[in-house]
Amino acid sequence: MSSLTHKDTPPADGYVTEDGRTIGGVMMEMKHITLRFGGVVAIQDISFDIREGEIRAIIGPNGAGKSSMLNVMSGFYVPSEGEVWFRGRKRPPMKPFQVAQQGLARTFQNIALFKGMSTLDNIMTGRVTLMKTGLLSQAIWWGKAQHEESEHREKVEEIIDFLEIQAIRKTPVGRLPYGLQKRVELGRALAAEPKLLLLDEPMAGMNVEEKEDMSRFILDVNDEFGTTIALIEHDMGVVMDLSDRVVVMDYGKKIGDGTPDEVRNNKAVIDAYLGVAHD
Repeated sequence: MSSLTHKDTPPADGYVTEDGRTIGGVMMEMKHITLRFGGVVAIQDISFDIREGEIRAIIGPNGAGKSSMLNVMSGFYVPSEGEVWFRGRKRPPMKPFQVAQQGLARTFQNIALFKGMSTLDNIMTGRVTLMKTGLLSQAIWWGKAQHEESEHREKVEEIIDFLEIQAIRKTPVGRLPYGLQKRVELGRALAAEPKLLLLDEPMAGMNVEEKEDMSRFILDVNDEFGTTIALIEHDMGVVMDLSDRVVVMDYGKKIGDGTPDEVRNNKAVIDAYLGVAHD
């Protein structure tokens, strides 16, 4: 699976974590992001960055604006105010497929798979932005298109092996239990060979064993491929175990940003989760 992606040498301003992982310079920067829907302010003047090679968590109570922020990051929403910078350049308004071509991939809070298609074919759709032959050539499956598809299928088989889902490679995903569907969705995102992987509640609805498996795969993706990961997650135990840094949102505002230990001991964060009022 090491052939899927290449670990770039981290910039000189990187640092080494306590467990020996190297974190590089800023990959994505959200600068004073505000997002409005009519008179409703979903995000209010939030700034934070994501560094090369790290696992960055975005947490907060329900309705905090986390998914809206992920939609801004993925290009689905254009912020009302503020700027998104990616790899040192200001990102203009883009269509989602253009963002994908920049090296971003994501999963969704509600599974968005093709239920009637097999596991292999669902993951294969993640390779679309990497295909160079035209639609007509792909349709008749001849010449360069045939050779290209064979190469992409080899990559997909590597992902299937990595995620340990060989037994369901030909199974329609609509027949799979929820936990395996989430794993297939992760596989489809990985098939795009992202530089930045956005995960929207990857553990939602899972039992303890499924969460342990998903946590292991997320760590392996980050470690083996050097993929930078930003995730939204409600399970605080998972967040604290996986993340290098955590940004905390509440009612569309940022109330905390730092290491898991710093966030865990932040009074504003504690109050937001416990609903404690202070004078």
